Amino acid sequence: MAKRSRGSRPGQRGRIIRHGTRTLPPPAPSLTASPSGLTVAEEARAAALESQIVAEERAAEARSRSARRATDGDTTVRSRGRESGMLAVRTADELLVVRRDLRHIFMIDGGLIGVLIGLWILGSATGFIRF
Repeated sequence: MAKRSRGSRPGQRGRIIRHGTRTLPPPAPSLTASPSGLTVAEEARAAALESQIVAEERAAEARSRSARRATDGDTTVRSRGRESGMLAVRTADELLVVRRDLRHIFMIDGGLIGVLIGLWILGSATGFIRF
């Protein structure tokens, strides 16, 4: 007989245990602060700081975008992609990734083939491998 596990099985709920309801007293109103907890001057200062932070983030993003364009070597594929739409942009990005991956694969395969040829030459020269 299998041991029963504690907890609920799919499609079933456990018993709901309810205790007596508690009533909490309403919070005391604050005389110096607004309902959000801040004074009007503090809210204005927060809004000014937030707008300053957003402006700095947009400027930093624009700088990084322009720096990326300046250092990107394959801009012709990207510029054509922007004219064609989002699918073309994704395709251009994927083609760059595939091209990079294929280059890595060929480098690794070439290195492994070179090592095997070197081992064959070494084995033939020492007499370990005979044909």
